[in-house]
Amino acid sequence: MIFADKLIRLRKKSGMSQEELAEKMNVSRQSVSKWEGAQSVPDLEKILQLGNLFGVTTDYLLKDELEDEEFVGKDADSWRKITLAEANEFLELRKKASWRIALATFINIVAVTQLIVFGGTTTLPEPPFSENTAGVLGMIVMFILAAVAVGIYLYTGAQSRHFEFLEKEPFETEYGVVGMVKERQKAYRDTYVRSNIIGTCMCIISPVLLFVGALSETEFFTVMMFAATLLLAGVGVIFFITAGVREASMRKLLQDGDYTPKRKRRARLSAKVSPIYWGIVVAVYLVWLLVIDSGKHESQSWVVFPVAGVLFAAVLGICGIIDRKNGM
Repeated sequence: MIFADKLIRLRKKSGMSQEELAEKMNVSRQSVSKWEGAQSVPDLEKILQLGNLFGVTTDYLLKDELEDEEFVGKDADSWRKITLAEANEFLELRKKASWRIALATFINIVAVTQLIVFGGTTTLPEPPFSENTAGVLGMIVMFILAAVAVGIYLYTGAQSRHFEFLEKEPFETEYGVVGMVKERQKAYRDTYVRSNIIGTCMCIISPVLLFVGALSETEFFTVMMFAATLLLAGVGVIFFITAGVREASMRKLLQDGDYTPKRKRRARLSAKVSPIYWGIVVAVYLVWLLVIDSGKHESQSWVVFPVAGVLFAAVLGICGIIDRKNGM
């Protein structure tokens, strides 16, 4: 959307005529008419004045690619501005993070898989371990691998902690950032699609190994095929995660998809409401279970949670309406 169209929309949204806008800008009505007719563009001083008048950022006025009304805000002056260097740094961090997150997730899958393998060894004619020993060894290895995975998650999170606001708050970008990100997103599109296809195919094919194992009369082979099924699906998950994390990093900078200012606002609202709402739900459940149904053989208190889950979306919707009306 070009500057002229944005100016028309902002003026009409504010309920001003061209004469009224001209008076506030200390220019002639003909000048405003030329701006809106794309016959001329105001100088930088007037652009800044228009931004202050309508409560929008200069980026929104000048960048044709910014069309979403969510870029309009009364507190835009307090928004952080992302430079081209910061955008490149963030993308590189998330590229490395995608592999770390995928690796940590795969390690978690291996942690569960090796527990199955240890258990499977007890089905051999001459098992190398007793059932108790196999169980203990499997648990020890599982906790070690889980600790490694958690360490990777924590390290990855710490590396990009100073960019957390990209997921939670609206922000501005310097000139050139949006164009750079869109170019990288376009260049990555084929890889993103290919990775998702490979990941999907691996997850679909993985149960074939389980079926092959089911055809065997050897219990150990069946168990091994089950473990192989999990590992193959885990490899598919690696493709999903690496592609998804990198694509999400670009969408965060573009404030697109799940990262528009509107959805960020909704996420912040959910974070505020959820603890209170679910705290009340748990309290209701305990009162029902311990007081109302006390002494009964079968309690119906479990119904609280599915009903609460259904009502949660409605609660968030009502809170969102109130929030917008109060301008919070």
